[in-house]
Amino acid sequence: MIDPGEPFGDMLTHVWHILPVVLMFALPVALLGGAALYLLRKGSLASTMTVLVLIPVLATLVGVLGVSGFMFTPALTTMLFVCVLVALITVPAALVLGRFIGRRSVWEREARERERAAEASRRELVAWISHDLRSPLAGIRAMAEALADGVVSERQEVADYAQRISGETTRLSAMVGDLFELSRITAGALQLTMSAVPLRDVVSDALAAQTPVAEQKGVKVLANADAWPIVSGSDPELARIMRNLVSNAIRHTPPDGTVAVQIGISDGDALISVDDSCGGIPEDEIGRVFDVAFRGTQARTPERSGNTSGGGLGLAIAKGLVEAHSGRIGVHNHGPGCRFEVRLPLAVL
Repeated sequence: MIDPGEPFGDMLTHVWHILPVVLMFALPVALLGGAALYLLRKGSLASTMTVLVLIPVLATLVGVLGVSGFMFTPALTTMLFVCVLVALITVPAALVLGRFIGRRSVWEREARERERAAEASRRELVAWISHDLRSPLAGIRAMAEALADGVVSERQEVADYAQRISGETTRLSAMVGDLFELSRITAGALQLTMSAVPLRDVVSDALAAQTPVAEQKGVKVLANADAWPIVSGSDPELARIMRNLVSNAIRHTPPDGTVAVQIGISDGDALISVDDSCGGIPEDEIGRVFDVAFRGTQARTPERSGNTSGGGLGLAIAKGLVEAHSGRIGVHNHGPGCRFEVRLPLAVL
């Protein structure tokens, strides 16, 4: 051991003498710790932190034992006791810190992934909306110029052009309304006036509004109810949910197909099911159905009838409104198409 009273030069010489012994005993411990870290590279952060804490403690312990020649003097016993105390304090701290850092790392990674997904959705939305806005605007401009230049002069042709301009204007208005509604949902500015709402009225109004579109396309719309529950919600927003779901089902159902709406109660919730005949959704796309501006692999150019959903916001709006009602919405392939299911809390009467 080093004598504090000996000259500094002698102390330095003594240190150089014991250095090889320290390295001989401590270095294998450090190498074993490095190997353990390599084996745990895919393990939890808590186990990695524990090994990182134990390596210097064990290396110090083994180095001290090696220098002392394993002669358990009072000074060595004190040193070993201190090392054990340090390990008892640092190992639990490393476990707790490792779990905390691990949870925070997972949260930050998920937050970054959500941010990237949101940014991708925003870019996609801008691209789709730009495309969908240009199409009706170009049509309106062309038809307005034809009317102004007198290219179209026959009464019937003028009436037809006016009807087309009206249809394009209606579609533009619907797109702007969808954007406004989506902005309220994403900004958290949506305020619901909750009350007891009979689903019978909501479903009836939604089907009545979509019946002309279905008849024009040749799609049959059926409604069936095991029960007509009363839910806790906001009447206008619930009507918007039903209109969006039924409109989406009609739009993706081919002529002579069927859209079926089923109402009932399941597991203490009101259950709304909307089945279409779209032929099913590819498995790699079904998880993105409710994403903003996602319309799958179908044709992206809106129909001239104006019955399309603008920028593909209908299902995203429906999902936001359902969640604002503390409900759940999902989709899965079912029969000749897919089924959208909405669960809403029942009203407390």
